[in-house]
Amino acid sequence: MSFTRTLRAVSGAVVAGALLFGTAPVASADQIRNDQWPLQKFDAESIWKISTGKGVTVAVIDSPVDASHPDLKGSVLPGKSFVTGGRADQGSGDDGEHGTAMASLIAAHGHGAGGSDGVKGLAPGAKILPIAIGMPAHGEIPKLGEQMKYAEALKYAVDKGAKVVNMSFGASGTDVTPEEQQAIDYARKHDVLLVAASGNDGVDTPQDPAGAPGVLAVGAVDDHGYIWQKSNYGPYVKLAAPGTRIRSASAMEEAKGKYHLANGTSDATAYVSAAAALIRSKFPNLTAGQVANRLIKTAGIPVGKHMQLPDQHYGYGFIKPYSALTKNVPAGPKDGPFPALKGQGGASGNPSSATAGNDDSAAKINSDKGMSTGAIIGIVGGVVVILVIILVVVLVAKKKNGRNGPPPGGYGGPGGPGGPGGFMPNQQQPYQQQPGAPGSYPPAPPTQPPGR
Repeated sequence: MSFTRTLRAVSGAVVAGALLFGTAPVASADQIRNDQWPLQKFDAESIWKISTGKGVTVAVIDSPVDASHPDLKGSVLPGKSFVTGGRADQGSGDDGEHGTAMASLIAAHGHGAGGSDGVKGLAPGAKILPIAIGMPAHGEIPKLGEQMKYAEALKYAVDKGAKVVNMSFGASGTDVTPEEQQAIDYARKHDVLLVAASGNDGVDTPQDPAGAPGVLAVGAVDDHGYIWQKSNYGPYVKLAAPGTRIRSASAMEEAKGKYHLANGTSDATAYVSAAAALIRSKFPNLTAGQVANRLIKTAGIPVGKHMQLPDQHYGYGFIKPYSALTKNVPAGPKDGPFPALKGQGGASGNPSSATAGNDDSAAKINSDKGMSTGAIIGIVGGVVVILVIILVVVLVAKKKNGRNGPPPGGYGGPGGPGGPGGFMPNQQQPYQQQPGAPGSYPPAPPTQPPGR
């Protein structure tokens, strides 16, 4: 089993987008900030009036982070390197490149007057907990046996108080190990949201950890909201986010101004983690599953696209953080889109949590261990008698009316399928695994840098 980094690389200038995440521009006199088209599409300035992610710690399991970068100073905790045993906030050069980029997309605050220069993250008030697991340089593939599995790092993140964990890495063609699944379940039991990259191979093979139960898998879209052609896909993908021509901080001295522009589902994952931090800050009582639910219920799809959701490429759509913070969205089940943990109904241990919105009669019945056999027989007998009475009444009514047809207005009428108030055949069904939309997806621009 091996890790493969979701690669990023330098690309050309960003192209102005249209009709997607929002339209209000971000005021800036700095070209680096102007290049951050996701902030413009999200209307980040309006978002930050509602939430900045303050009070939320986001763990970045990755390479070390360069905490000395001017756009990250004061926002990065010491963390831990599981490679050296020391801190993880002193990344530099190739060694800290990937982790620094992800941290900046989540919680960078810029620099200069009013923080108007440099890179700014979507959740600039959040704190980054860097956890280094030895990401390789230039996309090389390290053997896990030579370094480590991410399970230990994930448990560390939970124990240090992270409420969101960003995992912009993956192992292709492998299943999650029992040790890794135990760590994922450990995080869920402690109400931590796990976000992982789907991968950059343009295939339907799930990556570990993105394909593991209980993990929010993320694909990448461009500035028009169309799926990036190298974004991995499959029924496990839940959301998409900006992942092409993304400007981020760099730990490499030779990078002009310590910034670069790149592609990848890694970047998309960081934006989803940041959006989750915004929500966890504004709605601290929501569970991790309910935070994911909010992102899903407010997601969007490109204008003119027609598909059943979840789609295997888009999941439930691309994130719309402002809507996730402002729309009236029912909290939903405590586990949200994730399967209930084994041995309990939900992440909180509440047996009825997976059926939120229903009464607790099932829980009451399950908790009644003292009901006698005679009482059970009596109840069953009573039900049988009632059913017989109902059957007799129906038969008499049928004979009297001489017919047995559909209700007034037919099945397509009011209250029926397709009618006002009835079930709509194409209605989006939350958490239902449906096939992806047929057809191909828009190709990438002619010149595309490799992804990360």
